[in-house]
Amino acid sequence: MTLASEVLAINNDLPIRTNQPVHNGKVRSVYWLTAADSHRLIAERSYDVPADTPLAIMVISDRISAFDCIWHGTEGMMGVPGKGAALNAIASHWFKLFKTRKLADNHILEIPHPLVWIVQKARPIKIEAIARQYITGSMWRDYAKGQRSFCGIPLPDGLEKNQQLPELLITPSTKGVLTGIPGVPEVDDVNITRENIERNYAAFNFSTPGDIDLYENLLKEGFTVISDALAQLDQIFVDTKFEFGYITDKAGREKLIYMDEVGTPDSSRIWDGAEYRRGHIIEKSKEAFRQRLLNHVPDPDILLNKSKMAERAALAKNNALPAQLLLETAETYLTMAEKITGHRPTLSSHPKQAIIETLRRHYQLIDE
Repeated sequence: MTLASEVLAINNDLPIRTNQPVHNGKVRSVYWLTAADSHRLIAERSYDVPADTPLAIMVISDRISAFDCIWHGTEGMMGVPGKGAALNAIASHWFKLFKTRKLADNHILEIPHPLVWIVQKARPIKIEAIARQYITGSMWRDYAKGQRSFCGIPLPDGLEKNQQLPELLITPSTKGVLTGIPGVPEVDDVNITRENIERNYAAFNFSTPGDIDLYENLLKEGFTVISDALAQLDQIFVDTKFEFGYITDKAGREKLIYMDEVGTPDSSRIWDGAEYRRGHIIEKSKEAFRQRLLNHVPDPDILLNKSKMAERAALAKNNALPAQLLLETAETYLTMAEKITGHRPTLSSHPKQAIIETLRRHYQLIDE
């Protein structure tokens, strides 16, 4: 057995019974179950949802995406060993903590395998809900060029790179390309203001204007819960992205929930606290991989300049990264998962076969 065999790189070809196309994202693939299978599982597993709720199997891969490209390595390494299991474990841990603190529910109904969630259908809010506690990354680069307003929020002069901000900032951006909204460019991932959202709340999929306050409160509360927990581990929660959506509970009431993932090394920046106090930034998230990548490629501008996307895509496709770089990245993810959850994820020697066997034996969802 090799480490490469422990990597789940392709996750959209499992023989899970579905009558819809598989939705294949950068990291996760979603298999919508048939109405019959959804109804059966809700009854058999006693899920606390209406009987007609659509369910899906969400399978996370070990692929690693950075600068809008998927990267691979030498020695047959098509991803980062243990990355998917680490992300699922961390997100699940925070979701449970949110429930304990009575913040809001989430879309996960069951976790049958470390790489798999069974989820209920949610209606997503079309916003990348971003919260920032420190000025770094793209925000710092824009600030250093003179920008002082971010998503309609003014910042004072005199801030320094990697400094803690005066208060937690909410800097939302669009999720997907939204059309016909005044003042919002029709491109993915563009910054928006609170005023943009208030004036066009329905276009962003909010049910009521009051839910804008609710989403912001849940973002702040969730950020604080994770930040406080990480601080106890001497880790700094720098910034993060949450996603929200609506579900209908068993009583037929619509609820705003957390969805996708929260507080993971993919969706957040995390710094080592002790090193920060010494004046050093040690990344404990995907940002560490991004920095290694910038140092590895011959021309970092290809990765930073959005006008060079064709060159960037070719670079990612045609150049295998050193396997050691991916193994170092794996250690970042696995160590953080162990630190946060108390358990180091166990890697399966053949993850795809293990998922198929689990879904066949315990859920009867595999087409032979």
